[in-house]
Order: sequence, then C-alpha cells, then structure tokens
Amino acid sequence: MAEDQKAKAKKEQVKGKAKEVVGRAVGNEQMEAEGRAGQSKGDARQAKEKAKDTFKH
Repeated sequence: MAEDQKAKAKKEQVKGKAKEVVGRAVGNEQMEAEGRAGQSKGDARQAKEKAKDTFKH
C-alpha cells in the first residue's frame, strides 16, 4: 500500500507541474495556482510516506 501512495504522490507532483506550466503558458493564473497546489499536495503525501518508512525501520 505504501508503494501505491508513493506512486500517487509522484503522479500528483507531475500533474501539478504540468498544470502550472500550461497555466503560465496561456496566462491563466488560476490554473497556474492550481498546479502549484497539486505539486504541494504531492510533496506532502511523499513526505508523509517517507516519514512512515523511517519509523518502520
């Protein structure tokens, strides 16, 4: 299950980055902000999973 969460975190980061880049390219500040938020959500999920792994070992 942890691997699923790690993959989900990476997917959120990539999707957020893509959305941010597209938003910037078309001049859509809201889309750009949503992209940054998606990346942050992925970063937070990844940090949580890393912390869980640390305490397992």
